[in-house]
Amino acid sequence: MGNEAFVALILFLLTYVFIISEKIHRTIVAMLGAAFMIVFGIVNQEMAIHHIDFNTLGLLIGMMIIVSITAETGVFRFIAIWAAKKVRGRPIALLVVFSLITAVGSSFLDNVTTVLLIVPVTFSIARELKVSPIPYLMSEIFMSNIGGTATMIGDPPNIMIGSAVKSLSFMDFITNLAPVILVVMVFVLLYLVFIFRKKLHAGEDVRQRIQELNEKEEITDKKLLIKSLSVLLLTIVGFFLHQSLSLETATIALFGAFVLLLITGESYLEFVFNRIEWTTIFFFVGLFVLVSGLVETGIISNVASFSIKMTGGELTTTSFLILWLSAFASAFIDNIPFVATMIPLIKDMGEMGMTNLEPLWWSLSLGACLGGNGLLIGASANLIVAGLSGKEGYPISFVRFMKIGIPVMIISVLISMIYIYLRYLI
Repeated sequence: MGNEAFVALILFLLTYVFIISEKIHRTIVAMLGAAFMIVFGIVNQEMAIHHIDFNTLGLLIGMMIIVSITAETGVFRFIAIWAAKKVRGRPIALLVVFSLITAVGSSFLDNVTTVLLIVPVTFSIARELKVSPIPYLMSEIFMSNIGGTATMIGDPPNIMIGSAVKSLSFMDFITNLAPVILVVMVFVLLYLVFIFRKKLHAGEDVRQRIQELNEKEEITDKKLLIKSLSVLLLTIVGFFLHQSLSLETATIALFGAFVLLLITGESYLEFVFNRIEWTTIFFFVGLFVLVSGLVETGIISNVASFSIKMTGGELTTTSFLILWLSAFASAFIDNIPFVATMIPLIKDMGEMGMTNLEPLWWSLSLGACLGGNGLLIGASANLIVAGLSGKEGYPISFVRFMKIGIPVMIISVLISMIYIYLRYLI
């Protein structure tokens, strides 16, 4: 290993340690690590910019703008209350319904946005029913990570994979991932209903309060609702057609975002730019530059070569190794930096003679997204919901989460393993 490669590896590992420790905000750590890569001459500024995936960033920013305006209409609160009334406030049925709403929402919005929209309504409904919100909140966390796995725009790892692998379209993600995700959802919901069943009981008089809520009052601006849903729908249609249109998903998302800003008026411009999660955007920028140091110094290609030797280049063994490694790594560390490191590694495996990379990409996606359910620190949505729950007086401890999260993760990954084997490897 040359001096540059050694310095790049040390910088990368130190950055990782600080990200995991959470002593300093992860965005500051990632950007400083990236800056040091340039300062120490591992990559120059031009190389660093070349490695930043602007398609990933554009897609994230565009969807953040569309969702932040749509949320102002109250439509997400409307859906939650309407659904609660449809099941007549039955606590177990509510657990299933809120879980499904979260899963579907996370398929087309990002996980963090989805939980931020559903959690406040969950607290309100739980208070009316006089039950603990924790079973609902934990189910929503798990379903946000599971549902987000089904599409290219549902979870950052999928956005990154879809952007890096041009041969994979928006529809490819749905046709390859949605079937197994539906099966995972059924088994995980059965498990959650089983373990929470004794905690979810409410009397008839309490359930009647839910029926008295008026979901129509939640819609605050009907004109804005029509505009936002129209643009959101057209944007999602654009994602389905992006390969036929020869357009990147970022172009479609940003086009939709600024068309919505045009028709809603300049008054929303400053509002939405305050709502964009700039810390997440710059976290991505820092990671792309950090990983560029490993790519340019040959570390990634060496790791790929070692992995192929270890598995003998055998597709089934390599797929399962990536699936389980991704799952356990994503339970302990943020899946975004892990996936940022794995993408060039899998590409290098292709250059070394592995011709069928498709099972490896789906293994990476399923492992990285579903592994986030294992521990409280596994995904951003987990930490955000736990923080909101703590503020309401219902703390979700690391151990409490792990006792339920690890089985959920193992169930999900085992089902994914069987699916990958039956669909791609026989």
